Amino acid sequence: MAMLVRIPTPLRAVTKGSAEIRGDGETVADLIENLERSYPGLKERLIDETGDLRRFVNIYVNQEDIRFLQGKKTALRDGDEVSIVPAIAGGRAGHPGV
Repeated sequence: MAMLVRIPTPLRAVTKGSAEIRGDGETVADLIENLERSYPGLKERLIDETGDLRRFVNIYVNQEDIRFLQGKKTALRDGDEVSIVPAIAGGRAGHPGV
């Protein structure tokens, strides 16, 4: 099964400049492992030393955050769209733009 994976600008050096790549896997974890074979170094940017998704990385499957699904165990289907999005921080709660 194949799915489209959207790559954020900071990770495009690993994907040879590609903003979108094709990947496959039964779960998000499988997808990351498979992408690592084609794009060495991608996994270490997504997964920390304990095997968890890095805090500053969000992954969406068909626009749903996997943290609210089954995390790395989230099942994938042919044709799914997976987006890797770096978390954005800034400002103070209750004080937008500060």
